[in-house]
Amino acid sequence: MYKLLIVDDEPTVRTGLRSYFDWASYGIEVAGEADDGDAALAMVEREQPDLILTDVRMPSLDGIAMSQRIAERYPAIKIIFVSGHDDADYLKSAMKVSAVDYIFKPVNLQELAAVIGRVAADMDAERLERRQRQELLVKLKEGMPLLREKFLLSLIGDGAPKTDVGERIAFLGLDLPADAPYWVIVVSVDDMAEVTGSRSERDRQLLWYAVLNICQELIDTYLRGYALEHRAGEFVGVLRADAGGDAAPDTAEALFALVGDIRASLERYLKLGVTIGISDRVNRLSDLAQAYKRAREAADYKWYLGKNRIITMDSLEGAEPEDGSARKYDRELTGKLLSALKADDAAQLEEAVDRFFADLASSRPGGLKYARNLCLQLVLAVGQLVMELGAQSPDLEAMEAELREALFEKETLGETKRLTESYLSSVRDRIREKRTGKVANVVERVRGFIERHYADGNLTVADIGKAVYLSPTYVSLLFKQETGQTVGEYLTQVRVDKAKELLRDPQYKFYDICYAIGYTDPSYFTKLFKKATGVTPSAYRDTHA
Repeated sequence: MYKLLIVDDEPTVRTGLRSYFDWASYGIEVAGEADDGDAALAMVEREQPDLILTDVRMPSLDGIAMSQRIAERYPAIKIIFVSGHDDADYLKSAMKVSAVDYIFKPVNLQELAAVIGRVAADMDAERLERRQRQELLVKLKEGMPLLREKFLLSLIGDGAPKTDVGERIAFLGLDLPADAPYWVIVVSVDDMAEVTGSRSERDRQLLWYAVLNICQELIDTYLRGYALEHRAGEFVGVLRADAGGDAAPDTAEALFALVGDIRASLERYLKLGVTIGISDRVNRLSDLAQAYKRAREAADYKWYLGKNRIITMDSLEGAEPEDGSARKYDRELTGKLLSALKADDAAQLEEAVDRFFADLASSRPGGLKYARNLCLQLVLAVGQLVMELGAQSPDLEAMEAELREALFEKETLGETKRLTESYLSSVRDRIREKRTGKVANVVERVRGFIERHYADGNLTVADIGKAVYLSPTYVSLLFKQETGQTVGEYLTQVRVDKAKELLRDPQYKFYDICYAIGYTDPSYFTKLFKKATGVTPSAYRDTHA
């Protein structure tokens, strides 16, 4: 409801206006009456009305003087003048002051209804506008973090805008002077495929939120600045380099203390390894895009230097050729590597692989994408050789497919090299066995070794591979392909068969049988035996002893 104040020095007029008009139908209630301007001012102070219906000529303080004072202090209050026809000229000048409308005495209820209808509609529109504006302000306040993040992303992506940057920074409440020194850090989560692969989208978002909070809290502790998520697994810190005054040595020390604490805290609280790249110092807000690019380049060097590191641009001096050129990959290396595979020359193969990855390491400006492309080309060439030699197999093809996929998940050159070496070793073993026709002989040697050493509780596929002079990966592939069983399944079969034999002799206790076949945990042995035979060891003894 809107509040109405009626001001007139004639009691009959006040009574008539109050009693003979349906104010409620317009959403208006009469909050009070006054007989002159002075009394009305006091009532306005107390009641804060939305609408005043006032006479023009009154003793003491007339309606025009009163409306001027009200307009100065309460500009939102609507004022309607009521006066005689002989005051028409007077009303015209009054309307220039603050009134929204006027009506003549004697008051015609139909005319009053028309005026009040217009004023009420205006007040409804203004109230709706105020409500919408308030709602927008609330939404703006709620969305302020997003607006700040969007602005910061624009700073590191495109640089500071050419115009109105100060006004935008002030509006967003950011402490980012245009002419101040800055650093940018890039926090890159290591092992992204492993970190995200085991989590739902909800858990991933919660994890990134936790990372962002830790980074911002530590930035606030050591320096001044802002943390933001740039993309999944990459967080950026925009740091004031003059947090303790001009960029003094203690400020640089605070920077390195900050990044060290970020790395340690993320590992301690979230079990995350991160690589952090630090830019050179820049001297203007407009240089943040350049600083981000340098920090990102530093973080990307984990491809060569390894993960879980803090890397500065200074530490990379001398890593690039002075002329900025990159060493080109020697295409003849691929041919030498294929020749070593065909010749079953382990030493030549190892040398070719070492040279291949040494060339990748010296081609740093090409970056991760360049290295991955060359590795994929190598895998395709090896796959073609396997087909030409008729040595392909479903397991080897599956291994090649897994390798191609894994190349896009590995984040360091060392990881990629180990993965490629394992694949090439299996290919070499397969080519050798295909050429010599000794596949069946290898399987029999594996079986024989297992039957002689099944009681060794620490027996591994690596031990078996070493015994038959083949890589563990290739032994597993070959044995599964030729027998339909994995090496582990065959080892379990041998142990269970031996356990059956011993269970038929009552002189052997259960735990003695468990230890005799290579197990140290009797309960585990019982579960495994029941899974293989369908009965427990004691039940088997009862029916076979």
